Amino acid sequence: MLACLPALLSGCYVLQAAGGQAEVISRSHPIAAALSDPAIDPATRAQLQRVVEAREFAVRQLGLPDGRSYRDFADLGRPYVVWNLVAAPEFSVRPRRWCFPFAGCIAYRGYFKESDARAAATRYTRHGDDVMVGGVGAYSTLGHFADPVFGSMLRWPETRLVGTIFHELAHEQLYVKDDSAFNEAYASVIEEEGVRRWLSSQGREPALAGYAMQLEREAAFATLLRTTRRRLARLYASDTPIAEMRIEKQREFGRLKHEYQRLRTAWAGYPGFDAWFAQTLNNAHLAAVATYQDCAPGLRRELARAGSLPAFQARAAALAKRPRTERHAAVCRYPGAPP
Repeated sequence: MLACLPALLSGCYVLQAAGGQAEVISRSHPIAAALSDPAIDPATRAQLQRVVEAREFAVRQLGLPDGRSYRDFADLGRPYVVWNLVAAPEFSVRPRRWCFPFAGCIAYRGYFKESDARAAATRYTRHGDDVMVGGVGAYSTLGHFADPVFGSMLRWPETRLVGTIFHELAHEQLYVKDDSAFNEAYASVIEEEGVRRWLSSQGREPALAGYAMQLEREAAFATLLRTTRRRLARLYASDTPIAEMRIEKQREFGRLKHEYQRLRTAWAGYPGFDAWFAQTLNNAHLAAVATYQDCAPGLRRELARAGSLPAFQARAAALAKRPRTERHAAVCRYPGAPP
């Protein structure tokens, strides 16, 4: 997740972001020092040791950057590090993008205070946009700062903890200006492959099977949302009168929730996405998921064709050099995709 770097580069945004990043830096301490402290909580020690091992695995086995990140530990005393705002016009499945020097244009804005994110969301709502605000447990500054492991991350399950380290280091390895969808999908594919290799290297077949099932459910969830986005895109591009379009829009979101219940039943009642569907859904929620998912199937195919992780990373780097339209035509398109 890229959330902080762009925030450091824009107008009135700069003060809250600079203050937030300064807090992160001031609260960061070397993991090695924490591990040498005899008074450290055993559970915290075990998780920090796992971070050390996962970082080493990322560098040695996944070919990810051996920079300054994930050598430090910072406990901010809150469940999330930043809160991301996503906004989309009332009749569009495409998110608004905000552009910044160096980072380019991205599909969300990050705030170190939830109140700031919600105040910004209110402003966009007043202008008629659909909005969502979501907490983020980690972010990447693309190697510009030494990104730490946050205290809240140490309460995560193992696969989420090590997967996040792989994901964020992948952002440091490859980042394409103005292409959030490609960047997030690339990092997600590296994360998935990294976790599979992490579990396989330890001979943990039951955990590997459980992780595979998790990925299958996430793919089904993404497909469900993608289908709804296609239907909404057709609706928004039609000549339907505005008042009627609003009714049809809400009908589509109701249909989405109904179809999720059918999928949940097929999963024997698995509740993993219940909290997401409990929200009042809108275009921004769909756009937020699409940023991570639209290019992922194509990049997974590239990984399979490459035959090895280094070959895949080389192919992704080559795609990164192509114009955005060509890159998306190669890996980010799917039947019926919104224009």
